[in-house]
Amino acid sequence: MASKPRTLYDKIWDSHVVETRDDGTALIFIDRHLVHEVTSPQAFEALRIAGRKVRRPDLTLAVPDHNLPTTPRVDAGGKRIPIADPQSAAQLEALEANAPAFGIRYIDATAAEQGIVHVVGPEQGFSLPGTTIVCGDSHTAAHGGMGALAFGIGTSEVEHVLATQTLLLTQSNNMEIVVKGELGPGVTSKDLILHIIGIVGTAGGTGHVIEYRGDVFEQMSIESRLTVCNMSIEAGARAGLIAPDDKTVAYLRGRPLSPTGDEWDKAVSWWGSLKTDVGAHFDKSVHIDASDVEPTVTWGTSPEDVIPIGGSVPDPASFADSSKQEAAQKSLDYMGLVPGQRMSEVEVQNIFIGSCTNSRIEDLRAAAEILKGRKKAANVKWAIIVPGSGLVKLQAEAEGLDTIFTDAGLEWREPGCSACLGMNPDKVPPGERCASTSNRNFVGRQGPGARTHLMSPAMAAAAAVTGRLTDVRELTQRESGNFI
Repeated sequence: MASKPRTLYDKIWDSHVVETRDDGTALIFIDRHLVHEVTSPQAFEALRIAGRKVRRPDLTLAVPDHNLPTTPRVDAGGKRIPIADPQSAAQLEALEANAPAFGIRYIDATAAEQGIVHVVGPEQGFSLPGTTIVCGDSHTAAHGGMGALAFGIGTSEVEHVLATQTLLLTQSNNMEIVVKGELGPGVTSKDLILHIIGIVGTAGGTGHVIEYRGDVFEQMSIESRLTVCNMSIEAGARAGLIAPDDKTVAYLRGRPLSPTGDEWDKAVSWWGSLKTDVGAHFDKSVHIDASDVEPTVTWGTSPEDVIPIGGSVPDPASFADSSKQEAAQKSLDYMGLVPGQRMSEVEVQNIFIGSCTNSRIEDLRAAAEILKGRKKAANVKWAIIVPGSGLVKLQAEAEGLDTIFTDAGLEWREPGCSACLGMNPDKVPPGERCASTSNRNFVGRQGPGARTHLMSPAMAAAAAVTGRLTDVRELTQRESGNFI
């Protein structure tokens, strides 16, 4: 008898079930665990109190990222510069002590391999297709771009994984988002995922794992796929997935922690089976024409508050639901915008290019292409570019991208989460706007009173040189002589 067609998610789930409970939950084996300094101290302390060891220290990787300043970390003599904030310093010290004490591989804050966990995992070959990956961070969904079932967990769950290498979970529903066609000039994976969230809403994927399918995702680079899956959580989903293919295999070949020898051959064979079967059932389907996607920005305080850069601020009265009307008005009041205001006329004072969404070499190249030969606008006070890891930083410098950034008047920083969230010194001043490549535009996300507009690296670079939200095509088409 032929087996029932299964989705990519079903295949990964089925291969990781340790035990199914009578209540419908299942104990799932966890292949990879990433820890950082924010959610791990309490978990490690709980293990100590209970007298427990880490079950599989070889399957855990510890990397500091959230609290680290992105200014220089060592002085001229090579000595580490102390972290000024006491709480941040304490969290970093705890991770530095806990990881080796429990036998966990630790990447030091000054190591070239240090970076944001969701950049480091794929970069090191720690994140692999068909695996289950968890981290005490909601944007763990990013690793789904490698074909991994990856999701964020809470502190108590971090402790549970450390102690048992398992989690008790309820299986999610299957959702597909199919995008066919070809993205137009100036349109990137970041524009696409913002467009998708605008369509499905921040609750559209609740209770589901999203599989991104269709021509556009097949054509995407691995780095672009990581960007898309990173923001699946902003659509309410448990995780996002893109099926592994030859690009995935090529990306992982030779990475420091990738399998080798016979194990590599076995892994590649397994990855090749991880495609959704013809006829597999999806509980929810969304189909999008790639030609409908334009360079996109957010106008409000939710990732679903999106609009093409050529559009205008919506009128709260245009929303059918009264609660949406109220939320939209609150967003406009906080953002200091008025209905009908053209997005391309909104001035910005701050630029942030970085975060686990857009800090890889592909993102930095896209920003450099716009910034080359141009200067930061006079009204832009603060503009920083933060690479996702030390290895990304070294590669960017080898390609001369850092010189392009600094010649344009932007600051070139050390790797870390930086201004994605107000948990380190990189904060946007109250009442000021930031063109940001991060993943969330919540109230106060980039600092108390900060006003955040989400966009792609190329769009943020365009804002840096014009001092306002700008359609990047205005700059690229003018250069090519095709400006209309």
